[in-house]
Amino acid sequence: MRTREQVAERLEAAGVRFTRARRQVVAALEVSPGPLSAADLHEGLRTEVPVSSLYRTLAVLTDTGVLTSHHGTDGVARFELAEWLAGHHHHVVCSVCGSVSDVDLPVEHEERLDEISHRIAELAEFSFVSHSLDLVGTCRSCAP
Repeated sequence: MRTREQVAERLEAAGVRFTRARRQVVAALEVSPGPLSAADLHEGLRTEVPVSSLYRTLAVLTDTGVLTSHHGTDGVARFELAEWLAGHHHHVVCSVCGSVSDVDLPVEHEERLDEISHRIAELAEFSFVSHSLDLVGTCRSCAP
């Protein structure tokens, strides 16, 4: 329930109502194992949120920073709760079916990745803020 309270506060601060459709999308993404496409969300929320409302809802929630959009190897945009809501994590992306799943790294791996990211930023004379990692490969279902 805390996530929905945080989203409600964020939307209120932006002058945006937390409509039923927006609540349904947040709830669906809250329990998802990874980012979902609009088609995935529509499939799960068909009776709850009409497709015309779904696209407006995704745009509003993305514009207000509640959702983050990722573009997979298949060119399909997938949405998930922003890091400030869902916590820091990474993704594995299947290059065959396009599925995207969340991956939480052990602390020692996350620290090492952060260190490597800082070094890469220094080499590029870039001001480092944060990192995200998408591993692209083949999921278990698509493996030969």
